[in-house]
Amino acid sequence: MSTDTQDRETTDGFHLVIDALKLNDIDTIFALPGIPITDFLRMSQAEGLKVISFRHEQHAGNAAAAAGFITGKPGICFTVSAPGFLNGLTALANATTNCFPMILISGSSEREIVDLQQGDYEEMDQLAVAKPLCKAAFRVLHAEDIGVGIARAIRSAVSGRPGGVYLDLPAKLFAQTMDKEAGRKSLIKVVDAAPRQIPAPEAVQRAVDLLKSARKPLVILGKGAAYAQADAEIKAFVEKSGIPYLPMSMAKGLLPDNHSQSASAARSYVLAEADVVMLVGARLNWLLSHGKGKTWGAGSGKEAGKQQFIQVDISPTEADSNVAIAAPVIGDIGSCISAFNQAMGSGWSKPPSDWTGAIAERKDKNLTKMAETLAKNPPVMNFHSALNVVRNTVKDNPKAYLVNEGANALDFTRSIVDMYEPRRRLDVGTWGIMGIGMGYAVAAAVVTGKPVVAVCGDSAFGFSGMEVETICRYNLPVCVVVFNNNGIYKGTDTNPRGTEVAPTVFVKNAKYELLMQAFGGHGVRADNPEQLKKALDEAIASGKPTLINAIIDETAGTESGRITSLNPAMAKKK
Repeated sequence: MSTDTQDRETTDGFHLVIDALKLNDIDTIFALPGIPITDFLRMSQAEGLKVISFRHEQHAGNAAAAAGFITGKPGICFTVSAPGFLNGLTALANATTNCFPMILISGSSEREIVDLQQGDYEEMDQLAVAKPLCKAAFRVLHAEDIGVGIARAIRSAVSGRPGGVYLDLPAKLFAQTMDKEAGRKSLIKVVDAAPRQIPAPEAVQRAVDLLKSARKPLVILGKGAAYAQADAEIKAFVEKSGIPYLPMSMAKGLLPDNHSQSASAARSYVLAEADVVMLVGARLNWLLSHGKGKTWGAGSGKEAGKQQFIQVDISPTEADSNVAIAAPVIGDIGSCISAFNQAMGSGWSKPPSDWTGAIAERKDKNLTKMAETLAKNPPVMNFHSALNVVRNTVKDNPKAYLVNEGANALDFTRSIVDMYEPRRRLDVGTWGIMGIGMGYAVAAAVVTGKPVVAVCGDSAFGFSGMEVETICRYNLPVCVVVFNNNGIYKGTDTNPRGTEVAPTVFVKNAKYELLMQAFGGHGVRADNPEQLKKALDEAIASGKPTLINAIIDETAGTESGRITSLNPAMAKKK
């Protein structure tokens, strides 16, 4: 070997992965250490990356997904092989379903051993398992291909309809070495990872003409509209058009919920009566009754069921997925809405006053009724009296993030707590799954530095509750509010055989606040609205990890929350 070769500097797979991430402005990794990624995480931290380590891979993955939604950059989650990979896979699939950009990177066993099924440590063909559950999946076998692998993963995660991407890195890849300068040249800085997709002018004009013909138009804003960060364009469109709008759960705050055109308080009425419905980054899935059935009445008589739909979406295959779309507009949300604003022109006529007036009348009636309910102060808190406190806290702290999961805790919070800023509400999303709470809360606090209030049912909290240690370890400004009614839905079920407790009932009077105290955070019990308000105010002011055990009447709540129709037994009772 020549002296020149001996003196040449080398790099390895560990540092090439780190350098590729840093080159693409990725500064945070969510992970759980273990073979073969422990040393990688140590090196990443030493090289200036922020490494947030969790107690379970699913929650690290959920944090990466939430970070992707908030920032528009792919959130990165690292796991160990096989069981660790499988734990992260739930979050990856959920991210893909919700269209959040996320990259799950897992160490894995060597290909030659996996392919012959020779029984390696944590042996699994992870790429094959991941492929059906994510937007794209790649494996890197050689150090010189790390730059390409990272670049392809980033572009796949954020381009078009965002989603989850799996990147498989076999253990021995990390130790591979190559010439340092050649390694540097092999890395790729991704340029224009999510390019604008300009809508066809004729598609925009078709949609505008349809809106002009509507007597009862309605705009539905989905979380895709929130993710697009086209806030100014959307606000201009809504206000210029004068069309009432309905925000889906994670689009709340895209325009303030107290905006005069918000139809949230008259949701059932506008869905039943609207004749032209414009979907902006929203899908006609189960959350909107698939665009048909009793929810969508389109008035009465000969006009019943005659709605026409405009759909603004980045994916052309989304149109006609449930009902006919009269005017599909395909492109990125920002470009599409900008085109609408131009096409509307200066002579735009706002919707008829009998339509907007009827909505306003129902809103006033429902809001008055809600205010009366929220003002009540029963001896033991129910969801309404407790959430009235949360509602006021969010109003006073509009830039705080609200994480929300549960059944009744989710449904009541969504309808009671108004949002005032975009992308501040993070919840269970399209699948309606439990367990996102602590991962989302950690992500929001880490990537924004803002206060986070996580409202969880006691059942939902149980899925990720151990991550309060993570919250304490990183001293994050997260306040967890556990609505404790002693069980799933409510704590009143009994076992007719009189043996073990009913499957929906938890330990009575559980002291959840002690879990936070165990790790050095602040834990407090709240039995009434005054105590809850005091604890919330102190948590927001201090920015310290806090858990409030909010005692809720165990008879409060309903079976399955507001999706009783999906529960076969309850649907039969009706």
